[in-house]
Amino acid sequence: MNISISKDIEPLSEFRKNSADFVKRLKKEKQPIVLTQHGKSAAVLMDVSEFERISKKMEMLEDLLEAKQQVEQGNTFTMQEAKGRIEEHLSKWK
Repeated sequence: MNISISKDIEPLSEFRKNSADFVKRLKKEKQPIVLTQHGKSAAVLMDVSEFERISKKMEMLEDLLEAKQQVEQGNTFTMQEAKGRIEEHLSKWK
């Protein structure tokens, strides 16, 4: 996702005037739009499906980082230990 300075940065006043057009553009292009106020970045508009996709990706990356840290700290289990722990947890639901 690359933001184009000439295309994807818009003044807030323009958004106020043409908000429906901005929403159509977001749905069509799936590209975020940076809104400025007094010449400075103020907000980012993003299509909902793109927001969900990025949120899921971030959650997965956080899980992978946590797993990497656990491995580095030696908090791991053998396959047999993991299987035993899973079976123990499943037995609680029988």
